[in-house]
Amino acid sequence: MIIKLILFSGIAGVTVFIGGILAHYFNHHIKESPVKYEITHTLMSFGSGIILSAVALVLIPKGMEELELLPMVISFLVGAILFMLLDQYLSTKGGRTATLMAMMMDFVPESIALGAVFAIDIRLATFLAVLIGLQNLPEAFNSYRELILSGFSTKKTMIIFFLLSFFGIFGALIGHFILSSHQGLTAHLMTFSSGGILYLLIQDIIPEGKLEKNHLTSLGATLGFLVGVIGDKLV
Repeated sequence: MIIKLILFSGIAGVTVFIGGILAHYFNHHIKESPVKYEITHTLMSFGSGIILSAVALVLIPKGMEELELLPMVISFLVGAILFMLLDQYLSTKGGRTATLMAMMMDFVPESIALGAVFAIDIRLATFLAVLIGLQNLPEAFNSYRELILSGFSTKKTMIIFFLLSFFGIFGALIGHFILSSHQGLTAHLMTFSSGGILYLLIQDIIPEGKLEKNHLTSLGATLGFLVGVIGDKLV
């Protein structure tokens, strides 16, 4: 059982590193052109759609199921305000790490949830693993671009992505052994993350993916959300 949990969470996490590799080759081996620019922004929008589906279909429902209204609202607002302050701080430093922040805020609590529900509902755990993996790929692709623009070297960026790939395994094991009997705490964590993720989407990621006189990027976000809906319906 534990081996299967490690395998599921490991496959979901390795897409972080794969997304970084794809972004590296795309950025350095594909010539600059309007088409390349459009593809990059469409992937950003697609990633934002998948993040939004995770919030709407996994994180918020879990919070609503486990928490009373006031605790849920407080956790959500604390997440939104905290990441607003962090985003403001990073802006003063010239940082461009919104997508990376959103990915981690989504990746970590969902991995914890994956571990917490694994022993209870294998089907839901499988859905979470697939959704996490699908999210991580475009998010890592976009995060690579942001980190390079922030001044990170290719080597340092890939090391970061390689290390992040293992976060899913650690999160899943924590969820399985520690939080599986503390559903309320897991729900607080997921609701807190939802507030921060939505702030980052509205403030940084969705506007960054927008191109003038181009509707494909908006369609990308819509299709990204649809991926999550389809997965939820299959479960």
